[in-house]
Amino acid sequence: MMDKLKNLLTVKSIISLLLTIVFCYLSIVGVIAPDYFIPIFTTVIAFYYGTQVEKKNKSNGEST
Repeated sequence: MMDKLKNLLTVKSIISLLLTIVFCYLSIVGVIAPDYFIPIFTTVIAFYYGTQVEKKNKSNGEST
């Protein structure tokens, strides 16, 4: 449980969460159109999970 909490508090996790919250807010209040929200959000999430998979593969000794 503490390991998951520690992993959640990494810099890239915090940035990903903050970007998600900010872009959700901006989309809801109408500052940015939902058409712009989806590509931005997808890019942030893909980068976050892509780096997590790469980190996991390196720790398991796998190569891509």
